Amino acid sequence: MFSRVFLDHPRSVDESYFAHLRFALKFSFRLILAGLAALIHGILPCAFERTASQTVRQLAELCDGRGR
Repeated sequence: MFSRVFLDHPRSVDESYFAHLRFALKFSFRLILAGLAALIHGILPCAFERTASQTVRQLAELCDGRGR
């Protein structure tokens, strides 16, 4: 059970548990910043015009083919 819950997925992308945790934390932090940029852009359209979309594209490229 422990292995299935904590280790199977990180192994499927060729990472240790802690390497996967580090990647996920960095990824989530960037998503949070992109979300804040999008929120500010919604209120003030001249601010952060491309920030959220560029971040999402970069993160998608980072994940494409990862561990597959």
